Amino acid sequence: MTIEGGCRCGAVRYEIAQDDLPPIYACHCHICQRATGSAFSVQALVREDRLSVTGPIVVREITTEDRVSIQRFCGECYARVYNTNSVRPGIAVVRGGTLDRSEELACKAHIFTAYKQAWVTLPLEVPQWPEAAPTDEFVAALTR
Repeated sequence: MTIEGGCRCGAVRYEIAQDDLPPIYACHCHICQRATGSAFSVQALVREDRLSVTGPIVVREITTEDRVSIQRFCGECYARVYNTNSVRPGIAVVRGGTLDRSEELACKAHIFTAYKQAWVTLPLEVPQWPEAAPTDEFVAALTR
């Protein structure tokens, strides 16, 4: 079975070779706020070798203090679809809102909450970290 998704104009489509929707998390950092023009970004971590993409992709490399991020956008509508980065080789970070069944997603964790908008209220039962989450805790939160 596959999970499908794509950009807002439909020119880029993708399939994730797995049965269940991937777990998602929300990032409240200023970089994600600026990239989305919203209060946070919603993302799913999937194995890159399980992701197949068709359509016109534009690639942009962004270097920050600790990583190189390779961003993939639709070449028609410029919606950000997914990225990979040097910190997590083999993992694609798919934008949650691009999944066809995004209304079925449940947010499993929140990171960089020190930068969240004051009007955003987070559920107390969902794990959250003021900055980046320790890897083992983050993985545990996404897989519970």
